[in-house]
Amino acid sequence: MGKLVTASQFADPDAAYLALVQARRNVSDGDAAKLDARLVLILANHIGDLDVLREAIALAKATA
Repeated sequence: MGKLVTASQFADPDAAYLALVQARRNVSDGDAAKLDARLVLILANHIGDLDVLREAIALAKATA
């Protein structure tokens, strides 16, 4: 069973944030929401750990 890592794992966190922002630039709100959904599913599959996924969902809901 994994544990959700919330500390940045990026060598350059600002570049990672910028990549996410740029992916949504000049995209309609609806298409941005679809992009976000696809990205979440791709990354959830990459994680591959249901316990970690559930922990991430709970954290996201608590901070929304």
